[in-house]
Amino acid sequence: MAALLVVLGAGWILIGPDWRALLTHPPVGRDVLFWSQAQRDAGFRMIDRVPMIVESRPIAAGETIYPLTDGEPIDLDLDLDAYLASQRSASLIIVHDGKVRLERYGLDFSASGKWTSFSVAKSLTSTLVGAAMKDGYIKSLDEPVSTYISDLKGSEYDSVTIEQLLTMTSGVAWNEDYEDPESDVARFDLQAPVEGVSTVAAYMAGLPRAHPAGEQWNYSTGETNLIGVLVSEATGKTLNAYLSEKIWTPFGMEQDATWLLGQDGHEIAGCCIQATTRDFARFGLFMLAGGVVGGESILPEGWIAAATQKQADINSAGEGYGYQWWTWDDGSYQADGIFGQGIFIDPNRNLVIASNASWTSALGLRGGEWEARREFYKDVQRALDRDQME
Repeated sequence: MAALLVVLGAGWILIGPDWRALLTHPPVGRDVLFWSQAQRDAGFRMIDRVPMIVESRPIAAGETIYPLTDGEPIDLDLDLDAYLASQRSASLIIVHDGKVRLERYGLDFSASGKWTSFSVAKSLTSTLVGAAMKDGYIKSLDEPVSTYISDLKGSEYDSVTIEQLLTMTSGVAWNEDYEDPESDVARFDLQAPVEGVSTVAAYMAGLPRAHPAGEQWNYSTGETNLIGVLVSEATGKTLNAYLSEKIWTPFGMEQDATWLLGQDGHEIAGCCIQATTRDFARFGLFMLAGGVVGGESILPEGWIAAATQKQADINSAGEGYGYQWWTWDDGSYQADGIFGQGIFIDPNRNLVIASNASWTSALGLRGGEWEARREFYKDVQRALDRDQME
């Protein structure tokens, strides 16, 4: 018995902090919105490694790695440790002029670990639409979505264009309340799959119209999931394979990533790419570089400018929504995910900030994490401006 206890104790130590946390606080079910704080802390870094909960596909990296070299440490006018603690930060990396000026980890997370992106994935999914246009798979953003997704024919999406889907101005009703178990965002992935039918398209096809297409913005993860189906239908490729082919391998991501699958076996395009924080930062650098890989852009001319400027009014001063990017009127833009995931990009300052956290609520409103992170971005901008003046 003593020997057995020694072996079990040694095994418990050797499995590492990630598995220890997961086994101590195992997530129940697929719906992360209603996990406990301890389950989120454990699951966000491990969800792609528990196929009994959700399956995933790999996003392969290549042999060549885009280098991230160290730069001069950034001098921030704030208590960084207090900020990171209040964010429940797992990781933070600031890359300026191509050099890492700050990199920190918490919650027993590390540079080699992979954290799930949540809606940060939306911005990668929309970028694949641009790639599919450059490759000739999609002809125009003015085409109806149902041209590529036959399951939507006869639904309210028959009159919705690809561009309206990208800007979330379809006018089709959708409830994105993360705290309501009866909301669309909580229910869409619970449908039993039907062979040969996209469960996402089937769910979305049953939604009613709330406004005329193109007139009003309404945040809808379901519509990003449709974009993913559209890209797969147009290209004939899975999203994980197409992302690897166009960006992950050629741009030089350091590690393979994964993409979680819905009940029908299709990638959940509005969510859930697991990658290192450094590779999320590299995606920001890909955007800063104009989508250029090996001297050639994988995106149509003008795509990034259109995707990252205000295309839809979100009723928030100084902000807007582009092609699945949140935009600021100063030219900055960001990919944003619930519970504290983000890629902030400021082309005017050649700046990328990638971060992952485990906020106390999905939107970070109850604990003030969202507003604090917004102010942190501004603090970094001010610090870089001071550098320029000195």
